[in-house]
Amino acid sequence: MDKLTALSLSIGLLSGVATFLAVGPASGIFFIWAATIAWAAYFFLGATKEALINTIVCGIFGVVMAWITALILTEISPEAAPGFSILAAVTVAVAVVVLCLAANIPQLATIPASVLGYSSTFAYLLQTPDKLNQEVLLSVSLSNPLLVISISIVVGTFFGQFSGQLAAKWTKE
Repeated sequence: MDKLTALSLSIGLLSGVATFLAVGPASGIFFIWAATIAWAAYFFLGATKEALINTIVCGIFGVVMAWITALILTEISPEAAPGFSILAAVTVAVAVVVLCLAANIPQLATIPASVLGYSSTFAYLLQTPDKLNQEVLLSVSLSNPLLVISISIVVGTFFGQFSGQLAAKWTKE
């Protein structure tokens, strides 16, 4: 079969498996939206061994940076001057500058993957009730975004690799 059809079928098949895991046995510890972001990043970065490594390493680096940012945000009092909104904005701005400057380290040079990890972490923290607090952020539990978003990024990246490998097996030479 042609390359596009093979890739479409492999991605479709494996997305069904990933969805089953996310809504079934891995519900609450594997988030399909975070996994598919990493899956797409793997292909966007070239679908190579280097893309696999960069998506995972930089994605998790982004998760760590967001986690640190979230911890700092939980320390800001709602009554703080000049106001929570301004202090939160400055905190995020500084964290993102650090995240981007970390690209000077070759292993952290894939800024888009780092940003995807950062954004996925805040999506989880801001859209899931009762997660943006120190109790969750400092827990050794599957509610902690350090764990669940990192797991989702790793699993999603490998789903990307597997879908590419499966498509290659189905493609006409």
